[in-house]
Amino acid sequence: MDQREYTTLTEALKSVPDPRHARGKRYSWLFLLTLIAVAMVSGQKTVNAIADWVQVHADELRAALKPSTKQMPSGATFYRTVRKIDLVVLETQLAGLTQPLARETAARAAIVTPEGQILQGQAFDGKEVHGAHAHGQPLTLVSLVQHETGITLAQVETDTKSNEIPAAAQLLVGRDLTNTVITMDALHTQRALAQQILDQHGQYFMIVKENQPTLYQAIDLLFQQPPWLAHERAQEYQVYTHANKGHGRREKRCLESSPTLNTFVDFPGVGQVMRRQCERMMIKTGAISRETRYGITSLRPAQAGAEQLELLWRRHWTIENRDHYVRDVTLGEDACQIHTGHAAHAVATFRNAILSLFRWKRWDNIAAALRYYAASVTRALGLIGAWSPGL
Repeated sequence: MDQREYTTLTEALKSVPDPRHARGKRYSWLFLLTLIAVAMVSGQKTVNAIADWVQVHADELRAALKPSTKQMPSGATFYRTVRKIDLVVLETQLAGLTQPLARETAARAAIVTPEGQILQGQAFDGKEVHGAHAHGQPLTLVSLVQHETGITLAQVETDTKSNEIPAAAQLLVGRDLTNTVITMDALHTQRALAQQILDQHGQYFMIVKENQPTLYQAIDLLFQQPPWLAHERAQEYQVYTHANKGHGRREKRCLESSPTLNTFVDFPGVGQVMRRQCERMMIKTGAISRETRYGITSLRPAQAGAEQLELLWRRHWTIENRDHYVRDVTLGEDACQIHTGHAAHAVATFRNAILSLFRWKRWDNIAAALRYYAASVTRALGLIGAWSPGL
């Protein structure tokens, strides 16, 4: 996919078209988009908060950006801006920023196979924007996120949860997936999607639940009553255990993998199937919980052993822990009540880009990042590259 790339957020915003009529324009389009971005970098979560922050810091913003007018935009102006913005172009432009960021952080998202091949992990999943939904405007955004860093590589909109499946396929169209492993939850464990990933030279890693009953039952039977013990390929059965302690609990995860079902299951390019058992003990209470999950991947045992597969499984949850949860709780996406037009989608797209910049700068604590940039307009402007005069 040919994609123009950018080194700063402001540079990416320059090519987002101005939808307004020429008559009556008071502020340049780039100036409005820049103010939205820098205010959000400084921790502002709603349009009204953005407008208030701009008024408080008006002198500093005028000195740095040198706008053509001394008056600063109102909340109504910012509302019109996010309602009218071209979402397709905005998503494309900001992807042109996050792609090079992801390349720079590629080593953090990679696994090395037993053959020495370096594979990049990417996860996708859908996220409902609850603030918009509360006002009768259902909005689900399906995102593709780099493992470990949480940098968002692409995003598309769907108006219902059931439409996530075609949206996921759309998200991958035209992408070169060479040396990439796409991980996903059970909703997206679909034969057509698996074939699309293979056709685009990638590898898939899919969690299997009862929505694929035949496949689920076959994997369950394999690991519950393993016929492979006497099978000639039994030596390819692998097991890996990972243990850790944190967040008030001890966890032990055991992943088993086998290629025994490759000739028996009807699934494109299957390389092996997996069972992952997780045991969690709460340190304070001693309470123990256990769960068993199954999975399927196109990666062959020679490409990824049980240790690499367990790491991919664990890193898949990057999209929940370092993206969705942070957007909801720290960046206030769930509480934000923007809902008219496609304003909620536009603001969510800004959040994605800003969160990706924070991750690129190696901020693990996003609340601390917001406090850091909120303390200095100069810092916030520097992060987004907003130094061009005459906006």
